[in-house]
Amino acid sequence: MATQRNRVEARRGDWLEAHGLHGGPPRRGEVIELMGGLEHEHYRVRWDDGHESIVYPDDGVLVVPRGKERAVAR
Repeated sequence: MATQRNRVEARRGDWLEAHGLHGGPPRRGEVIELMGGLEHEHYRVRWDDGHESIVYPDDGVLVVPRGKERAVAR
């Protein structure tokens, strides 16, 4: 039986929260560009510290819709 991967879908202006590495705090960043197609989505993200990177979402990445960012515990 085939299983379907849990997909993360974000829109420009949404926030991503990613688990920290090696027990560090989670990272938060704003999605500033959508990249790739339906089967290979990824995003340009501007992190809270000001730098940008490309994120290929996977387990451990939470999408927080624009306007709902206060609902996420930091």
